Amino acid sequence: MATGLVRFAKDSATRMAALKESTLNRMSGYTMMEMLIVMAIVAILVTVGLPSFRYVTNSNRIAGEINGLLGDMQFARGEAIKEGRPVTVCTSSNGTSCAGVTTWQSGWIVFSDVNGNGAVDAGEVVLRVQTPFSGSDTFVATNTVSGVTFNRLGYANGIANGTLVALHDATNTSNWTRCLSINLVGNMTSMVYGVTANGVTCN
Repeated sequence: MATGLVRFAKDSATRMAALKESTLNRMSGYTMMEMLIVMAIVAILVTVGLPSFRYVTNSNRIAGEINGLLGDMQFARGEAIKEGRPVTVCTSSNGTSCAGVTTWQSGWIVFSDVNGNGAVDAGEVVLRVQTPFSGSDTFVATNTVSGVTFNRLGYANGIANGTLVALHDATNTSNWTRCLSINLVGNMTSMVYGVTANGVTCN
């Protein structure tokens, strides 16, 4: 009788150990099917999410660049009216003087242009500085405009009516094309591709 009980106890212990080992083995990793399912889900999420991420990134960058120049132009016009003297916005790569180029992606400055000559002279204060773009977007003005001077009435002196500063991404995709239109009375409009303002179309 005692021998039977001992044998039963040993068998029970063996079964429990085997069951514990089996349970631990099952918990120690994933099956091949589970791994394949996870990989398929990740692939789907990347395929769906990557284009959306690129769209948001491009959209935010383009909006920031066009609105940066628009905001500084509006600031310059407001300062000219408030102070009763000319204020100029011009392209600048060094943040201290006008570059005389039509490529606005190289950066620009806003300065109090007391004598209205479109150049930073001694004693004239630089009010704002935009550093060059870090990417490969281009921001080029028509009519060889490298600067805009607003007089005390807010008019834009010396530019052709319907001047555009056209912003393009590196791929020149129309979806990302934006233009800033400036007219002689100092009004400014941000436009998307294909829109016409002051007789000039953004393209």
